[in-house]
Amino acid sequence: MREYLLTLCVTAAVTYLLTGPVRKFAIVAGAMPEIRARDVHREPTPRLGGIAMFFGLCAGLLVADHLTNLSEVFENSNEPRALLSGAAVIWLIGVLDDKFEIDALIKLGGQMIAAGVMVVQGLTILWIPLPGVGNVALTQWQGTLLTVALVVITINAVNFVDGLDGLAAGMVCIAAAAFFMYAYRIWYSYGIEAAAPASLFAAILMGMCLGFLPHNMHPARIFMGDSGSMLIGLVLAAGAISVTGQVDPDAMRLFSGSERNTVHQMVPVYIPLLMPLTIIAIPAADLILAIVRRTWRGQSPFAADRGHLHHRLLEIGHSHSRAVLIMYFFSALIAFGALAYSVNAASMWIVLSVVFLSAIGLVLLLLPRFTPRAPRWAERFVPPRYRRRRAVAVVEAEPTVAEAETDEAHERVPVAAGVNGATAIGPRSRAR
Repeated sequence: MREYLLTLCVTAAVTYLLTGPVRKFAIVAGAMPEIRARDVHREPTPRLGGIAMFFGLCAGLLVADHLTNLSEVFENSNEPRALLSGAAVIWLIGVLDDKFEIDALIKLGGQMIAAGVMVVQGLTILWIPLPGVGNVALTQWQGTLLTVALVVITINAVNFVDGLDGLAAGMVCIAAAAFFMYAYRIWYSYGIEAAAPASLFAAILMGMCLGFLPHNMHPARIFMGDSGSMLIGLVLAAGAISVTGQVDPDAMRLFSGSERNTVHQMVPVYIPLLMPLTIIAIPAADLILAIVRRTWRGQSPFAADRGHLHHRLLEIGHSHSRAVLIMYFFSALIAFGALAYSVNAASMWIVLSVVFLSAIGLVLLLLPRFTPRAPRWAERFVPPRYRRRRAVAVVEAEPTVAEAETDEAHERVPVAAGVNGATAIGPRSRAR
């Protein structure tokens, strides 16, 4: 566990430290598109945040390769190299799209190529465990088609939900945390080495999202763009593909005791079929609704609009931050709720606590007049609107004669606002 935590921290640190320079590079490179009708931000904001996330991914894999226990993952499996190859392809396509706005069909073709690169190097679905049937072996073409379909669906689902500041990174981080708990238990408790790559991918994915979130929370200073959203979608899909079909019921020694106990213990085998669906449940639902809505109107399924779930939360009166938190709690409730079926009694209380707290937070946020307030010790880490108001007596001194003459002589000249209050476009106004 310590090596996973070290990999996560290194990935988060590299992503966090590189996001600032990447933001300046994006401004210089002109990766700041004009505000569109469907956008919710009011100022031009640079993209290309996926550059920092990609280098965080590379740093996490590099550190894991030099650790004692995690280095065995690279020796026994080619999946980390397959992930890096596919991530490089999808990241390059995303960078080009953030800069030049390439066609949607070209992006779809690039996503399929990235999935194909991973399949060629061994990251593919070999069989599917079905309840009541057992392990169903797949042919090479069946496994390839299923893998490519899962990668493309996950990438586009994450890309569709990337519409509010911090939304995609936070939801994927929550999903990766739930998936890490599942994959780590399969690897540690049952000794299934095939689940080790999935645990590593989930830890690195959490680090990528946690390192980028401080720069992306509302108001965002930089967007991840397609270079980031498609990248984290691919990593999320790679983890699901890695563990699906790799869990051997015979190796887990589940066929013992009564039939009822056997059925209950076999649940972890079937969780790989459910976890990818629960992880992207909300983004996938948003994707399906968007396709149906646009097709019904006679538009292209790839045409952008303001009908996504997060847009509807804003339309009914929720603030930006509250809408993001609602989506967070929904994701945690679904992902950890599914995870609760695969854990044993010893760690069940942890998962149930997360599910219970997510349900309580969701109910409180949906109340019309409730405004959450952070505790005193956490006020410095949250936006001002969530801090407790303090009555402070302010005594204003009368200006001196020299100050009054100076104020009359110099008038304030309005300065054009830069990127989220920065000085990338216009000069910084000096405080007087």
